[in-house]
Amino acid sequence: MTNRPLDSRAAFLLSQIGFHVSHRLTEQLARLDLDPAHFAVLTQLAVADGRSQQELADLLRVHRNAMVGLVDELEERALVTRQPHPADRRAHAVHLTDHAREVLKAIQSEADALESEILAPLDETERTLLVPLLHRIAAHAGLPPGVHPGLQRRRRARRQPR
Repeated sequence: MTNRPLDSRAAFLLSQIGFHVSHRLTEQLARLDLDPAHFAVLTQLAVADGRSQQELADLLRVHRNAMVGLVDELEERALVTRQPHPADRRAHAVHLTDHAREVLKAIQSEADALESEILAPLDETERTLLVPLLHRIAAHAGLPPGVHPGLQRRRRARRQPR
């Protein structure tokens, strides 16, 4: 049995890079008083505004009670509004505010800059190859596209109002 150094193991390197990128993105979001779970909800709404809280919970694979808390936090920050759902009178449709759209532009810009910084050592061909390879690895692991596994472990207690 040969001991291999950690830096020769792809799984370790993926973990190391993932932790680094996650930490950096979390710092960027914190400057906007948001966390990755907020970013995930806002991004889903940017794709299809007016989803119900249950739809968002299902898409992001979080408990519906956690989603209620997330939407409450976003509503407190004037980033979303709840309106009666047009097809289900028992549900609320969640909509982005104009302020949220501006915040999303800022977040996307920072995320793009971070991605460029992280991928700087790769040329365009390598970058083009990397994403499909990472998609295959994620699919093989059964990870849903666009859903960070850390969302399921999001703290259960809501933040205290500011």
